[in-house]
Amino acid sequence: MRIFRAVAVALVGLTLGLSLSACTATVNLDAAELANDPTCAEIIVRLPEEVALLPIRNTNAQATAAWGEPTAVILRCGLEPADVSTLPCVTAGDVDWLVDDTQKPSYRFITFGRKPATEVIVDSTAVAGVSALEAVAGAIQNIKATERCLG
Repeated sequence: MRIFRAVAVALVGLTLGLSLSACTATVNLDAAELANDPTCAEIIVRLPEEVALLPIRNTNAQATAAWGEPTAVILRCGLEPADVSTLPCVTAGDVDWLVDDTQKPSYRFITFGRKPATEVIVDSTAVAGVSALEAVAGAIQNIKATERCLG
């Protein structure tokens, strides 16, 4: 009887420990206007489980992803692509990105030359922007680039 009770207590403890470790809060995000584009689904299913050692989190909006606790990287697919921009353009992971630094230390990166566009918002106090972009680039490369950054 003691062995049965000890095994039962151990199983309850293990179950409770596993369920508590999976209890990170869902990240509340807004879906982008074109989030229902099938291309976004192709991106989302190819995203990495980790970005710069930060684990992926559950989100509540279509075609979105987030990493880190607290959240350090956010991805949203389904934005209208930018045809022309005055923002600087960089290449990371063989994907061209427009860089919006108006909310430093958070940086907003938007894919350039791909439809629909995808944005990645990075808290640079927790993760280097280039690390985040290179981590998600493999999923985004599946969208054919129609334009590239100039010079």
